[in-house]
Amino acid sequence: MPPPWQRVPGGNFDDPTELMAPLDRPTEILDPVTVDLGKPEPEPAPKAPSLLRSSSMMAVANLASRVTGFLRQIALVAVLSFGLVNSSYTVANTLPNIVYEFLIGGVLTSVMIPLLVRAQSEDADGGEAYTRRLLTMAGTALLVATLVAVLAAGPLVSLYVGSATTETANPELTTAFAVLLLPEIFFYGIGALFGAILNSKGRFAAFAWAPVLNNVVMFGVLVVYVLVPGEISLDPVRMGDTKLLVLGLGTTLGIAVQALVLLPAIRRAGVSLKPLWGWDPRLSSAGGLALWVVAYVLVGQAGLIVTTRVATAADPGAYAIYSNAWLLLQVPYGVLGVSLLTALMPRMSRAAAENRFDAVVSDLSLGSRLSTVFLVPISALLTFLGTEVGIALFSLGAGNAGGGAAKLGTALAWSAFGLLPYAITLLQLRVFYAMTDSRTPTLIMVAIVVVKIPLLLLSPVLLAPEDVVLGLVAANSLSFVVGAILGQWVIARRLGHVRSREVLSTLWRTLVASLVGGIVAYLVGAGLQAWLGTTAGTAWLVLVAGVVVGGPVMLALMRMLKVRELDPLWRRLPF
Repeated sequence: MPPPWQRVPGGNFDDPTELMAPLDRPTEILDPVTVDLGKPEPEPAPKAPSLLRSSSMMAVANLASRVTGFLRQIALVAVLSFGLVNSSYTVANTLPNIVYEFLIGGVLTSVMIPLLVRAQSEDADGGEAYTRRLLTMAGTALLVATLVAVLAAGPLVSLYVGSATTETANPELTTAFAVLLLPEIFFYGIGALFGAILNSKGRFAAFAWAPVLNNVVMFGVLVVYVLVPGEISLDPVRMGDTKLLVLGLGTTLGIAVQALVLLPAIRRAGVSLKPLWGWDPRLSSAGGLALWVVAYVLVGQAGLIVTTRVATAADPGAYAIYSNAWLLLQVPYGVLGVSLLTALMPRMSRAAAENRFDAVVSDLSLGSRLSTVFLVPISALLTFLGTEVGIALFSLGAGNAGGGAAKLGTALAWSAFGLLPYAITLLQLRVFYAMTDSRTPTLIMVAIVVVKIPLLLLSPVLLAPEDVVLGLVAANSLSFVVGAILGQWVIARRLGHVRSREVLSTLWRTLVASLVGGIVAYLVGAGLQAWLGTTAGTAWLVLVAGVVVGGPVMLALMRMLKVRELDPLWRRLPF
C-alpha cells in the first residue's frame, strides 16, 4: 500500500437538496425531485447535519490540510533535495505513516464508527461506558505496540531497505530516523480513535482541521533545521547530530500536536477520557474486526516492502520521488474523497445497522458519481501536464538537483489514471465496514497486492534504472483499477445491485470531456514551451494556461453530454 488512504438514498444528484437527506430515510426509493429531503430527522435519532454542509466544511479543511501538507513537502525537498538523506528520512517516516494511511486514512475509523453508532443507539448511557472501555483498551494496545516498534526499529528498517549501505540507501541513517519517528504510531492511533468518536457524533470540524496544525509545526521545524549549525553525518551516523534530532523529534512533535488538539473537541462532545477497565462483550466483536484490519495492514505491507526495496535499489531519490508523487495525487482526493467519505460513513453505518441496504447502495452510487465528476478531469490535467506540475512545484532550492523535479512530474503523469479507482476502492471498502465486515476488505487488498507485486518486480527488468520509479507508480495505480472492479462485483453479489449502469454513464461522459479538455491544455502548453523554453516560470504559465483553457472546455463538453451530477452547478450560474 503506498505511503501508500462517499450517496443519498433515492437516486440522482439532480437537486442539491438531495445532499441534505436525514439519516433515517424510509427504505423505499423515492423520487428526489418531488420528495422534500430537507426536513428534520424524526426522533429519537439525533438530527443529522446536512451532508452538503458537512462535506463542504471538510472539503475546505482538507484543502487547507493538503495544500499546507504539500507546501511542507516542497520545503522539505528544497532543504534536503531528492538525495540519500531525504530517501532515508522518507522511508523511516513511512513506518509510522503506514499507520496514518490505514488508521487516519479510514480503516480503524471506519471499523470503529459503526460500533460506536450502534452503542450510542442501543445503550441507556448513550454508549459512554463502551466508548471509555474502547479508549482504554485501544490506548493501552497502541502504547505497547509503539514501544515494541521502537525497540524493533533496526529489523523493521532491514525489512524495507535491506542491511547493506549503497548509494541509494543508508540503513543506519534510516534506523536513526525510525527511532525518532516511530513514537508517532501512538499519536496517530489516538488521533484516529478521537476522530472516530467525534465523527460518530456528527462532529467533523476539529478532526478535519487538526492536520493543518501539524503542517504548521513542520514548517517551524524546517526553519529550525536550516538555522541550526552542522550537518547530518553519514559516516558514521550519529544520533546526537543536532539536525537529525531537530528533523526527527520535530516531525513526531507535529503528529502529537495533531492528536492532542482534538482534546477540547472531545470534552465539548461530552466524552469522558477517564480510563474504564473491564470487558464489554461487544469489544470481542471490535477485536475480531481489528484482527482483520491488522491482516489488511500486513497484506498491504507486502506491496510496500517490495516497492521500497525496488526503489531504493534502483536510483538515488527514487523512493522520495515515488512518495511525493503519491502525496501530490492525494491532494485532489483529500479535498473531495476524504471529505465526502467522512460525512457519509456515519450515515451508511446507521443505514446498514437498520438494514436499509438500498440507502447504502444509493450512497455508494452517489459517492462514485461525484468522485468521477470531480476527479477524472483532474486526472486528465495531471496526465497531460504532470511534468510541468513537478517542475513548477519542486524546482526551489535543491529540489531539481539531477532533474528530480521533472522526474517527479513525469511519475505523477504516469500514475494519474489511478486516482479515481483509488477513491472508488476506498469508498467500496467503507460499505463493507458500514456492515461491520472487515474480512472482505482484507481479501480485496490481497487481490490488489497479488496484482501489484509482479508489476513492481517487472519494473527494473523492463525499464532503465532512472525510469523504474515510473513503473512503480503505474503498477500502484493499475492495482487499484483491479481493486475497484473487484469491489464493485463483490458488493453486487452481496447486496443484489449497485447501480453500476448510472455510474458508468457518468464515467464515459466525464472521460470524453476530460480527454478533449486535457488535449487542448497540452497543446496550449506545448506552444508556450516552444516559444518560451522549459523553465520553472514557463511551467507555472503552462499550468495556469492549461487550467484556464482546458477547464472550461471540459465543463462545456460535460454540459453538452448531459452529466447530470453538475446540474446544481448550472442552476447556480447566472447564465
